[in-house]
Order: sequence, then C-alpha cells, then structure tokens
Amino acid sequence: MYKRVLLPLLFRFDPEKIHHFTTSALRFLLSIPGVPALTRWLFTYENPALERTVFGLRFKNPVGLAAGFDKNADLVDELACLGFGFIEIGTVTPQPQPGNDRPRLFRLKADRGLINRMGFNNEGAAAAAERLRKRTSGQQVLIGGNIGKNKWTPNEAALDDYRSSFQTLFPVVDYFVVNVSSPNTPGLRELQEKEPLMALLRELQTENRQKPAPKPILLKIAPDLTNSQLDDIIDIVRTTGIAGVIATNTTIGRTNSEGRPLQTSPAVIESIGAGGLSGPPLRNRATEVIRYLHERLGPQFPIIGVGGINTAEDAREKLAAGASLVQVYTGFIYEGPAIARRICQGLV
Repeated sequence: MYKRVLLPLLFRFDPEKIHHFTTSALRFLLSIPGVPALTRWLFTYENPALERTVFGLRFKNPVGLAAGFDKNADLVDELACLGFGFIEIGTVTPQPQPGNDRPRLFRLKADRGLINRMGFNNEGAAAAAERLRKRTSGQQVLIGGNIGKNKWTPNEAALDDYRSSFQTLFPVVDYFVVNVSSPNTPGLRELQEKEPLMALLRELQTENRQKPAPKPILLKIAPDLTNSQLDDIIDIVRTTGIAGVIATNTTIGRTNSEGRPLQTSPAVIESIGAGGLSGPPLRNRATEVIRYLHERLGPQFPIIGVGGINTAEDAREKLAAGASLVQVYTGFIYEGPAIARRICQGLV
C-alpha cells in the first residue's frame, strides 16, 4: 500500500515540506494511547539470530536509521516503534544553524535516489541533548550522536566544535560519529586529510578516555576517497584506536551503481546542481569501500555499512563485504516504515 498509494501521493509535493508533514503526522498518531504498541506489533521483528554485540554495545538487530532523517532528536521515541536496532541523530553542530538555501533536497525517482545539500541544518547540540534526556523509549533502541562543525567555523578551529558537541551529547547517546565527509559544508571534507583528521580524532579520544565510562567513537567517510586515501584512513584508525567506521556518506558523483549515467535526465541533474547523491546509485561503491577496509583492518574491526540499502539482499551484500551493522536512509523514504522489519525478516 505504501509504494502503490502513499508514495505517489507524497511525491507530488516538495521533498522537504513533505518530510516535515509526515514526521508531524507520525508524532501525532503515536501520541494516541494504544497506537505505539500497535505500531511496534506491526513494524517490529525480533529474533535472537539478529542480536549482536558491536563495539561493546548490544544491538537487538543490525538495521539502523542513518543520520539525516532525525537531525534534532525530535522523533526518537516514534522511530523506535518502527523496528530499528539503532537510530543516529544529527548531524548536530554546537550552535544552531539554518543550513543551505532552499530548495536543497531533490528526488531522483527514476534512480530511486536523492540529492541533498542540506548543510547541517539543526537546532544545536543543547536542544538535541535536552530532547534525548526526555525520551521514553529507553533501551528499546540505541542512539548514536552524529557531530559536525558549524558552517562559519574555520577548519583550524573545528576541533573546538567537535569537542563541544561531544561534551554536550555525551550523557545522552550510546556512541558518537565524527562527520567530516558531508559534501555540503564548504571545506569540511578537507578534514579527511591525514594530518587534520589524525589530530581531531586523537583529541576526541583523549577527551573520551578521561570519562569514567568512555563511549565508542566512529568515523563517517566519503565514498569518493581513493584507495591511497582509504589507506590513510586505515592508518588513522589504527593509530587513534577509534571504535569503528561508517562507510559511506553521500557521493558527489553522478553515475549509477555500475558507473553508467543515471536514469534521471542529464538536464534535470544539471538543474539540481551541487549536493550529495544517495540511494541505489551509491550501492556498489559503498560495498567496495566496506570490502577494502574489512580486508585490511581485519574481521574484528566494526564497520557500519550504508548506501543503497533497500532490501534484505542489499543488507546481506554489505554484511558479506564485512559490515557488522547496516543503516538505511534513502531506502526508508522509498520503501516506507516497514523497511526494518522486512530486512530483518529477510536476514533471518
């Protein structure tokens, strides 16, 4: 019903406006007594075979919701009813910021993909932390905090931004993700270079180890890195001792999963302009990056696979390549609220 009836209706409207409408509707519906329990019954699939322990945390299943959907931790309790094993909020910056000018979110329906240049629009780390303190879903679902720098912060001062959000969110999230790979904040990807990234992660790890109970810190990387750049990432990971890698963020490329032109017309692609491409066009490259890292870091090193996951088969491909967990985002938009349940059932 979702793909046949609701999706064509929703896709008649502006992507960002319909996102706000549907999330508001979800919040309203799940405020009605009895609806959360019914929703969990409809959309949650549990099986001991799905449970796993990764970087010291126990996940009820390996299917998570990637950062970008719930930027401000507005919907953690509602999304917890949809069967995800974990939810990543953000990307969160220390200070609130509006993001880039609209329009900034575009559908590629022929490719089942999205292009976005949101630009870390969010209400700031303090607002997200306050909402997480008030959540009622408890340990039904694990929470990751995806952190970035404010647009106006120069790269040489980026550490202060990451440290600030880290300290603010530390009491209310289960793990952290350092996002230096979004293509939508000017200059951000320069922080993926070996020297600045090594310094950033070392400092965060120092902060982390001073805590009575340190939390896992992961790094989210771009799919557009060369093999030599991935080798630098591997060296950084080993040197800093971070807990894992998320592979991958969106791509600045404009080809499909096989490297051929997208199904969406070149004129439409050109009219959209800059932004990160996600969904099935990213699937193969994300899997290649996962496999490359897995082969060199070893089978015990945790990798979260994301990019073009719509089905259980897509998830199985990432897991076979070496991912310990997977995340969906664009697939959630196109496949609907039952995506976590269907993937979990298919994996079992």
